[in-house]
Amino acid sequence: MTKFTDMSRQELMQEHELLISRYNTYKDMGLKLDMSRGKPCKEQLDLINGMFDESVLHGDYNCENGTDSRNYGIIDGIPELKRIFAELLDISENELIVSGNSSLNIMHDMISRALLLGVAQNDRPWKEYSSVKFICPSPGYDRHFAICGLYGIKMLPVKMNPDGPDMDAVEKLAVEDASVKGIWCVPQYSNPEGITYSNRVVERLAKMETKANDFRIFWDNAYFVHDLYEEKKERVMNIIKECKAAGNPDRPYVFASTSKITFPGAGVSVIASSKANIDYAKDQIKIQTIGPDKINQLRHARFLKSAQDIYELMRRHAEIIRPKFEAVNSVLTEELAGKGIASWTTPAGGYFMSFSTVEGCAKRIETLAKEAGLVLTPAGATYPYGIDPNDNNIRISPTVPPLDSLKLSMHLFCVCVQIAAAEKLMK
Repeated sequence: MTKFTDMSRQELMQEHELLISRYNTYKDMGLKLDMSRGKPCKEQLDLINGMFDESVLHGDYNCENGTDSRNYGIIDGIPELKRIFAELLDISENELIVSGNSSLNIMHDMISRALLLGVAQNDRPWKEYSSVKFICPSPGYDRHFAICGLYGIKMLPVKMNPDGPDMDAVEKLAVEDASVKGIWCVPQYSNPEGITYSNRVVERLAKMETKANDFRIFWDNAYFVHDLYEEKKERVMNIIKECKAAGNPDRPYVFASTSKITFPGAGVSVIASSKANIDYAKDQIKIQTIGPDKINQLRHARFLKSAQDIYELMRRHAEIIRPKFEAVNSVLTEELAGKGIASWTTPAGGYFMSFSTVEGCAKRIETLAKEAGLVLTPAGATYPYGIDPNDNNIRISPTVPPLDSLKLSMHLFCVCVQIAAAEKLMK
């Protein structure tokens, strides 16, 4: 197979003509395909329908401590669900709060409270500083970056290495500037690359010197039980324990949810941290609400039962979506391997694959795909301010489409990639 980079201009023109003909065939099909977000598919959601069976609650709405879940109370979550999350996250029950359906909501609130009130009892509110900055490993999660954008927090991109963020760059930024108040992390099966932080990266994050004494690690452990392969499963080190050991117990905020375990729109979420941080957060939360949706929490606790039962449920999720990840890899290999214009990740878990192509081509690929009926995550979305400096990264979200539609989507995607690369190289 001839690499695109080895082709003459004439050969590229001929290849481009063939690709346009193939592209027009797809375009004439009137496709409506969507790979823009990483969501569970219908078959995954159907796994959870038993949560609504009468047998789950048995008409008994009392939590194990006697609280009627239909009434007010229990700011930090019902005890039976706290126990499950504490086991999953390997922490104490007094180091976490179980809340509503969205961990993103908690992250947003923790940022806004830090700006208004500071992160600890005697700390200055971040809004009183002339500038607030966050370290943003990139490519990363667009909704993290959107929170910073909303509040005018300056984002400082650092590159992602195969074992996590470039720690030399992270440490340099944190130690030199007191206005650097935190870092966003998706530490296991990262969004979008599927990277799990190495032990060394976690240890450095826990131990590193920071000029700001109120520096915080926003640790979005969104995919902490989301393995695709039992034999390849990865686990990130416990950042709470590592920060304690390093003498920085208040540094991490750990977030997780059941959004891709049960129902994304009707699950439960959690924040975990030092007891001091959790107590401080509870004092603020009790002004905001008289209690979370405890009926939903009780339903989750009785349906999920234990950490081991959750792992079994996640194996069933993996059986549904693993063939989709493998199909994407198969089509990409069939269409693009050896052509010198693309590389992609093959993660062992999570919800995304990261695709890289010739510099300056991602936006063109997105446009071509959209015009042929395929919606992708917007090019640049995985970088702060929506700006990919190389315009070459695209997040692939394989989970939602049925397998046949997914394969069709990927063949169309590969045609768009080759058209964009040929056009770029012809210039």
